[in-house]
Amino acid sequence: MKRVYIIGAIAMAFATGAGAESKPIQVSLFNPVQMFDDKTAIAGLRVNLVYGLNTDMTGLDVGFVNHATGTLKGVQWGGIGIVGDGAGWQFNYLANITRNEFNGLQTGVYNQLHKGKSVQLGLFNFGDHMSGFQLGLFNSVESMHGLQIGLINIIHAKDMLPILPIVNWQF
Repeated sequence: MKRVYIIGAIAMAFATGAGAESKPIQVSLFNPVQMFDDKTAIAGLRVNLVYGLNTDMTGLDVGFVNHATGTLKGVQWGGIGIVGDGAGWQFNYLANITRNEFNGLQTGVYNQLHKGKSVQLGLFNFGDHMSGFQLGLFNSVESMHGLQIGLINIIHAKDMLPILPIVNWQF
């Protein structure tokens, strides 16, 4: 229970910077069956029973499928998380997908980002341009300023030894 309070406090700290046009709470069965339409930004708490969709999400985002077409700032926790950009912690058990830039921590079976300063902890970790750390069974990036630890590690932009078992790095 203490963890829930800590995660909530972190999420609410992110929520203080949200714009005036956002709503403080969203409850969604699946889009479009939700309190506010998908073009509404949420700053506070969003609970997605099956699938929730909004533009921006600031705060704590909880549910089975959590989708923000714009920016996530805070903590996303559930089964699958999909965001445009993000800062914070994506803690979705099955998959974390960031279409553009993510700065923070991604933990799940499958983690993907386009670019960012991040830590990815999962079985399968992917990125295009990343600064940070990947820990998983299979790690793959196009270019990296950082370290990979796993069974198979690939940094495509490396001239020498782009594929290494156990550990790979590029600085």
